[in-house]
Amino acid sequence: MIPSSRAYWDPLWSNGRRYRQLATAETALLAEHLGPGNGRPALDIGSGDGALARHLHHQLGYRTTGIDCAPSAVALAAAQDIASGTNPTWRCGDITSGNLDALPDPAYAAITCRLVYRWMDDKPFFLDRVRQLLAPGGCFWVVTEIAGRRENTDRLKGLGITAAEAETLTAGWSVVRIADLDVFRCYALRP
Repeated sequence: MIPSSRAYWDPLWSNGRRYRQLATAETALLAEHLGPGNGRPALDIGSGDGALARHLHHQLGYRTTGIDCAPSAVALAAAQDIASGTNPTWRCGDITSGNLDALPDPAYAAITCRLVYRWMDDKPFFLDRVRQLLAPGGCFWVVTEIAGRRENTDRLKGLGITAAEAETLTAGWSVVRIADLDVFRCYALRP
């Protein structure tokens, strides 16, 4: 089974699997590198339970769309929306194979990809799709684990991206900013 597929992720979300929550240090870096949204569109790829999309929308002021290939994750995210006011838009789809015209905006001032890049089977193709969607002057924010940062006895040791995968991620951007958070690395990439 392909780890970036709906068939892989949907049962995990529907069976109660949850992933690392947003931490204060991470949201501070996000605010520093993305800045205030001022109603501009943002896209959160692999939005899961929607925590990052809601943070972009409610705390940073972006008009946010969250997209995930797992219907159970999208349902979970939508169920957590606040009762009053505007909320993020939720879409079920695969950014690597779906029709980009199905997204509500043709371009995004900010695109986020938290704990997802590692799972992309064809990373160059995925990055090309992101570049198609990123508005001029926009920022692509990636949070991913880096290989070799966990103890040898940690069962999650193999989840990080390699140096070659990190090089693929950062190649071709005019601005690359990097910040480390324990086993994770945050990338702020601009065209």
